[in-house]
Amino acid sequence: MKGMSKLWHLYRMGGITPAVASMFDARNAQQMAFIRSVMKEQRKNSMYDIPLQKLDTVVFDLETTGFSPYSGDEIISVGAVGMSGDFVIGQESYYSLVRPGKKIPEDVVRLTGIRNEEAVEAPELITVLKEFLEFVNHRVLVVHGSGHDKHFLNSALWKTSKVNLSHRFIDCMILAQRLEPKRGSYDLDSLLSDYGIEVNGRHHALGDAGMTAQLWKCLLNETIRRDVSTLGDLYDFLSR
Repeated sequence: MKGMSKLWHLYRMGGITPAVASMFDARNAQQMAFIRSVMKEQRKNSMYDIPLQKLDTVVFDLETTGFSPYSGDEIISVGAVGMSGDFVIGQESYYSLVRPGKKIPEDVVRLTGIRNEEAVEAPELITVLKEFLEFVNHRVLVVHGSGHDKHFLNSALWKTSKVNLSHRFIDCMILAQRLEPKRGSYDLDSLLSDYGIEVNGRHHALGDAGMTAQLWKCLLNETIRRDVSTLGDLYDFLSR
């Protein structure tokens, strides 16, 4: 009722458009404050001593309109699954489309199956970022090919909230390269095939996140067998 009273007051003062705009601005300000607080708190957590067998992670994937967020490409969907050690938490997942600022290219529509008609009805970017960070909380992020996703997340966070991502990252591609430096290819399709992981929902953000979670499980157990026991040990292993 307070919200409706405020809306009516703003309507009387300047019309319905500024009234609605004001309420949306307030909501975005709250979401921005939440995003900034998560980034600030995350910088306080080193996590280096956490055993890999107990490490809480979120494996995620983004679908985008292209490869360069700094040239106008945008996030169009986010998918993520929760894990504890090598255990995929069955009912813990997040997925959302993101409303882009311009039309999705036809080749991306064919690849991802995301149609412009449904994307235009999706939540705006700041809303999805807030929901995604609520899901992630302070867990370590796991991804395959972190360069692409980091660039897009950082660009989105700066665009909406003027803050940079401060979460710890583990890149399955880099870990696979370190574990098997003589392997011929490290793209996701090749690794899924080599580890016998069923391909289901490729180029769908939640589908790719689920398959990457299975890949992380395999790589994690292989890493632990090399006497790499904590997150700090893992970062040392990757830097050798």
